[in-house]
Amino acid sequence: MTKKTHATIIAISALALSGCFNLPTQPSQITGTYVSGLNYEQFDCQRLTVEANSLARRESQLVIAQEQRLKSSKVQAFWLGYGQGDGIEASELANVRGEKEAVRKAMEAKQCSGIQPAAQGQLQH
Repeated sequence: MTKKTHATIIAISALALSGCFNLPTQPSQITGTYVSGLNYEQFDCQRLTVEANSLARRESQLVIAQEQRLKSSKVQAFWLGYGQGDGIEASELANVRGEKEAVRKAMEAKQCSGIQPAAQGQLQH
């Protein structure tokens, strides 16, 4: 086998294996898990609004954490050949997105409108 053929085989193998880095999932590709709406059945519109805002803040934090995990995993994959994979951030993000959907459905069922003044005051603590 010539050196050129050997180098070509190595390059093709490296490209084929580059998809096997075990990188974390992009936050945009993480979908919500199922959460029963029964958890929010007793909530009034004000409590649902507070809960929805709290979940939105937590989702933002988890998206940032997952993006940071992805970034550091890419560096690790570059140097070591493998990444960190998904961690607790990904599973918690899926749970929070499921909770958000359950709250949204509960708000829709109760015909709640936007944020109420009393709920806004509670959110700023």
